[in-house]
Amino acid sequence: MGRYLIKRVLLAIVSIFIVSAITFFVMNAIPGGPFNKEKATSAEAQRILEERYNLDKPIGEQYVLWIKNLAHGDWGVSLHNGRDIWSEITSRFAVSARLGGMAALVAIVLGLILGSIAALTRNRWPDRSIVFFTTLGTAMPSFVLATLLLLIFCLKLGWLPVWSSSSPNYVLPIIALSVYPMAYITRLTKTSMLDSLGQDYVRTAKAKGVPGWKVIFKHALRNALIPVVTYVGPMVAYILTGSMVVENIFTIGGLGSTFVTSITNRDYTLIMAVTLFLAILMVIANLLTDIAYKLIDPRITFE
Repeated sequence: MGRYLIKRVLLAIVSIFIVSAITFFVMNAIPGGPFNKEKATSAEAQRILEERYNLDKPIGEQYVLWIKNLAHGDWGVSLHNGRDIWSEITSRFAVSARLGGMAALVAIVLGLILGSIAALTRNRWPDRSIVFFTTLGTAMPSFVLATLLLLIFCLKLGWLPVWSSSSPNYVLPIIALSVYPMAYITRLTKTSMLDSLGQDYVRTAKAKGVPGWKVIFKHALRNALIPVVTYVGPMVAYILTGSMVVENIFTIGGLGSTFVTSITNRDYTLIMAVTLFLAILMVIANLLTDIAYKLIDPRITFE
């Protein structure tokens, strides 16, 4: 276990380094710069700004300087507003994490419940109804669903208020964020449950007179969780950082909308920091997923 964790941490560092390098060099290869605004900046002012943020140096040297600063815990400042990037990320991530955590919880719980019901009522009306709605959920993009929810329930019917930082209403953003992963988890759970219910150990448990609920929850569902956990790990990391489009539609000031704004403003330092932060979350999620495999099925080894 210890050797496996060390190996995964080393691979994670390499992965994060590769992601940062690709992002940095591709971003700098795009024409334009962070100080090219609609209102033209004088050549002297632009030269001073580039010197201040080391943008006048060769690309390779800029990357090395950025890595050195990052190794000392310095994430830099935003080229757009001069704010400290780490403070910006933590404050924005708190909003996205609150929203994403609730959306992930809804998606996981409802997905497992609906998937189990569909598997246990195969080819009957509950199964057909669940399959219909999950197919619709996976086919509809989140930004389309978010727009429809905002249009119908906020603007037309007026049942729910539009998002406000002073009185946030999480209902519609949670629905928009959770429908697709919930539908996908439902389908995964159903498929895995059907496979588990057909295994010999389930038939043996039934033949021994084990109660039905115990057969379903202790034997079938537990062994059906492996493919679900594989999907849930990266999904949670993605939702926690906030869906960029959904946050922009509901004007939620989370990390997702901050990332979109940084791209629009060509804010190099903020783009790099948010990308790196997301990569770290993904790596941690994948590591926790592998550990969860062992907890679910003790037969799995890390060798």
